[in-house]
Amino acid sequence: MYGEKTDAGFHIAGVNTGKMNPEFVRQVVSYATDEKPGTIIVDQRARFLYLIQPGNKAIRYAVGVGPVARAFDGGDATIARKAAWPRWIPTPEMVARNPAHYGPNKDGVDGGPSNPMGARALYMHKDGRDTYYRVHGTNDPGSIGKAVSAGCIRLLNQDIIDLYNRVKPGARIVVQG
Repeated sequence: MYGEKTDAGFHIAGVNTGKMNPEFVRQVVSYATDEKPGTIIVDQRARFLYLIQPGNKAIRYAVGVGPVARAFDGGDATIARKAAWPRWIPTPEMVARNPAHYGPNKDGVDGGPSNPMGARALYMHKDGRDTYYRVHGTNDPGSIGKAVSAGCIRLLNQDIIDLYNRVKPGARIVVQG
């Protein structure tokens, strides 16, 4: 599930699950909700993303999130589009907040192993407009379970590929606390 692989010509490092918190391994869990299957629920405090399945079940993925000050606080949104090995461009706010870190990449980074969005991205829109928040991969497995991102919701590359393959554009995403 978390082995080393090549995807679209790019290397994805394996993840040693023996060194992970066992709760961070992707798994099917019981999850009672009125949300319909295919809905994504993100619990920012617990650092988990749930993809709702039939029969009060969900696939649970561990996530890294943004600090409270930069976390998505819009409640629900829609997955407007998906991208494999997405291009990343830091927002002007990110560059202004930390020019030494984001400034060198202000014109963007092509998809690939050095791109901070990892192997896949799901683009969140609210009321028909881009929120600039994403559900995406990461090249930093140690960030999972922490509040360290610029505000987006990050998963291990193996997990975002799995989620990407299951989610359809138009899916509802609910982000809690």
